[in-house]
Amino acid sequence: MSDLQELYQSVILDHNRKPRNFGPLDDASGSAEGKNPLCGDQVEVAVRLDGDTLSAVKFTGSGCAISKASASLMTAAVTGKSRAEVDVLFERFHALVTGRLADAEITKESLGQLVVFSSVSRFPIRVKCASLAWHTLRAALENGDASIAVSTE
Repeated sequence: MSDLQELYQSVILDHNRKPRNFGPLDDASGSAEGKNPLCGDQVEVAVRLDGDTLSAVKFTGSGCAISKASASLMTAAVTGKSRAEVDVLFERFHALVTGRLADAEITKESLGQLVVFSSVSRFPIRVKCASLAWHTLRAALENGDASIAVSTE
């Protein structure tokens, strides 16, 4: 295993074991629930907006290491960003995990720690694990205070 792969694996394992921003969010502006019926991953994402900015994002739920680490890293990456910035990051992350992002675009400058998911595209069954929290975040932003169910099917 290359040094880079080992680093990526250790970041994912760390966020799985000690997820950041895990727990309920008081005074949430919106929330959504996401479920992957194929593997049992489930996540609830809650957001608090201050104008157009995500002032807080938290998640609860359970799932595999990829799913939990993705939710943890996502909350850290989007907190403090505008909705437009979150949309751009969502598209970039989704392109990364589906293998549609060019190698030259997979940089820490453009993705931050999210680059650890660059190898997910080689395992198509894991794409849903990595993207579940992101789709759930998008639903929470689009549906305000309504709690809806999101499926990756």
